[in-house]
This record gives sequence, C-alpha cells and structure tokens, in this order.
Amino acid sequence: MLTGGSAGRYFGDVISVKNASNYAAQMPDERELLRADLARRIAQFMGAEENVLTRVPGLALHRRTAPSEPLSVTYEPSVAMVVQGAKRVELGRTVFIYGASRFLLTWLDLPVVSRVIEASVALPYICLRLKLEMPMVVDLLSRGEIPVAEMPPAGPAMATSEMTVELLRACGRMMDLVNAPQDIAFLNDSIQREIIYRILRTPEGQRLRAIATAGDQNQRTAKAIAWIRENYARPLKVEDLAQMAGMGVSTLHTHFRGLTSMSPLQYQKQLRLHAARARMLTDGLDAATAAFAVGYGSPTQFNREYSRFFGQPPMRDVRSEKDAAASYRRGA
Repeated sequence: MLTGGSAGRYFGDVISVKNASNYAAQMPDERELLRADLARRIAQFMGAEENVLTRVPGLALHRRTAPSEPLSVTYEPSVAMVVQGAKRVELGRTVFIYGASRFLLTWLDLPVVSRVIEASVALPYICLRLKLEMPMVVDLLSRGEIPVAEMPPAGPAMATSEMTVELLRACGRMMDLVNAPQDIAFLNDSIQREIIYRILRTPEGQRLRAIATAGDQNQRTAKAIAWIRENYARPLKVEDLAQMAGMGVSTLHTHFRGLTSMSPLQYQKQLRLHAARARMLTDGLDAATAAFAVGYGSPTQFNREYSRFFGQPPMRDVRSEKDAAASYRRGA
C-alpha cells in the first residue's frame, strides 16, 4: 500500500514509495487507455466491414486498413472522433489533419475532399462519426447553464480539437448502446446530449454556439448556406440570397467565405460537382445527363469545371474511382 501522500497508484503489484513516481510516469494516461479500449471495441464490432451505420440514430463507424484515395463528399453537421489512424480533410484551401484522440467538428453542410492518410492492417484507421442534431444543441444552449468559453479566432465552420477524458467516456457509453440495442430508446438521448455538452464546453464549441444562436451574423449566413444546400440545382443570384439572409451583399460574402472558405457561387458549384459525381458513380449516369440533373445548362461548361476541380474529365474520373475501389476490395 502506498503511504505518505504519494501520487502513486496500486495496479496489482506492490510499488515502493521511492519508485512510485517513476512507475506512474511510465503508465499510460487515462485518455490513452480509453482511446485504445474504444478502438478495440469498434474494431471488434465492425469485423471486416469498412462502414457501418449502427442502430443508434446518427451514429456511423468507419474503418480502413490502408490509406485511401481523395474522396469528394459533403460533410453534414457532425462530430467525427478518430481513435486510431489519421485523416486529411480539405475545405477549399484550408486543410485539417486529425489523428488519434482528436475530433473534427463540422457545424454546417460543407463540400470537402477527404482521405485517410494513416492506416494499416495491424493498426486500422477507426473513426466514430455522430450526426449533430441542431435542435438538441439549441435546447441545451437555451438552458443558459453551459459556461461560455473564450471564442477562438474567426475561422471556417469546421475545426479540430483534442478529445477529453470525459468525451471519450461518453463515446464508450455510446458503444455500449451499439452492443445493447434494447437500451437505445431509453439511453440514447441522454448520451448524445452529454457528447454535445462536452463539445460546447470547448473553445471550438463556441462557434457551434454562434451558429445555433438566432440573430448572430453566423446564424444568418448559415441560413443562406442551408438554402443553397437544398437548392443547388436552381439558378443563384447573390443579391436575392443576401436579402433572404437579411444582410448586405458584401457582408454576406465576407461571412460566407469565413465559414466555408469559398464564395456563395463557388459553394454552389462544388455542391453541383459533388452531386454529379455521386450520380455517375452510384446511378450510372453519363456526364451530360448528370450535368443537367445538377443544374448545368451546358455539358461543355460542366466538363471544363469538372476537369479543373477533380483533375480529369468526368467519365475518366469515374472509371478511375471504380477501378481504385475494386483494387482496394481485392487487397482487403
């Protein structure tokens, strides 16, 4: 037994007071133990699967055994918690790299290019992604009981941060639900609320607070972003968008670029290109049909902008993506 006020802890072996501090320094901290245990549990649950949409509402699990090719997707409001491996996400010209024990917080729909950069068969990339329910965020903030942390410098509607011990514990309880679906209906809301609460306590969570708070310039800009997201195939006039948001055109441009790292028209174009690529990959559409489906009036313009954004013409890009996916599946 340790005496004399020593900071040493008992782990099943007798530790002398003299060596207690050295022993404690060599032990993994609690956050690392929680992270490793969460990675083990997720890997065990997923088996050989790469993506699993669980029975827990909004909760998805991801696993890769090798670095991936760049993938163009639209991230919805969510928190992605990496417990093993690392990932790179490009939002316009802004790059986010986050690895084990870090999370990526996204609080608006954002078109990005993402890729897994650290993964192997021995140590797969493992990520837990939870969709953010904004009504739940608003409800928590309405209580006025969450301390206001210092607002970080202005930046896009995406940020990375260290996972705390408390957040990792809450994620562990979320995995308990995955393995005990009979408890989901009763316990899910309370665990998700705790996860959101832990995030709101961080400096990065203050930006989420700003988006969820009516009347703030960021919230007005979010309204404009949501309109484009839902109507990307329709013609866009920035003047009309600014009027809808209750802002001047120059003010909207400034805040829009601050949150998305792009202008409203660039944002719309990227949404259209991402949507067209998805339609060609999943629905087998040809380039011209996909172009018209997402709002382009000219297949020539679509081909030009697609090639500039993705690096090669539409159908060649789609073939390359399908070949890469087939090669990965054979390797896996």
